[in-house]
Amino acid sequence: MLMSLPNILTLSRILAIPALVATFYWPGHTSNWVALAIFVIAGLTDFFDGWLARRWGMLSSFGRFLDPIADKLLVAAALMMLVAQGRIAGLSLLAAIVILCREILVAGLREFLAELRVAMPVSRLAKWKTTVQIVALCFLLVFDAAPPAWLIPEIGLVLLWAAALLTLVTGYDYLRAGLRHMSGAPESARKPPPRKPNGAADQPAGSR
Repeated sequence: MLMSLPNILTLSRILAIPALVATFYWPGHTSNWVALAIFVIAGLTDFFDGWLARRWGMLSSFGRFLDPIADKLLVAAALMMLVAQGRIAGLSLLAAIVILCREILVAGLREFLAELRVAMPVSRLAKWKTTVQIVALCFLLVFDAAPPAWLIPEIGLVLLWAAALLTLVTGYDYLRAGLRHMSGAPESARKPPPRKPNGAADQPAGSR
């Protein structure tokens, strides 16, 4: 089960990261399109690993653990390289920082809630956020390799800001859900009072 096809597809997203990073150091605009192809193929594995796991009854704890990590590593690597190459710069850096911080926040919340055996399902708005974010990164990976009239860099940055705004909303929703479980009574307060020895009688307050 550990090396099932769905899990192999999930692992392939992590293995695609070095190839994606390498394209940023190739000269010429062909590397932009190669980077896009790698990113799109990796994104398709994100769909098929879950679909195959459900269809073939191969859902596993390893897959549930690795799948979100692979997604976040791929997105983080793409964002960092886009910043390093100056395709995300100026105020747009704030959008990238918001997206990265949200991913770290949600990962921490999921780990905390998992210890409490509390599920944190992905909301519909979070799925829209992911879609907008992936499309934005696709545009930014192409960047100036497309004809200037296509306005690929401008569209990519607009979508990146849209993803950042959705990130703030969904991040707040997840944080609010997590805080409900964090605000409970401490463990010591939930422990029952110690039992008195047999035969011991309660004494009124203040008596000796």
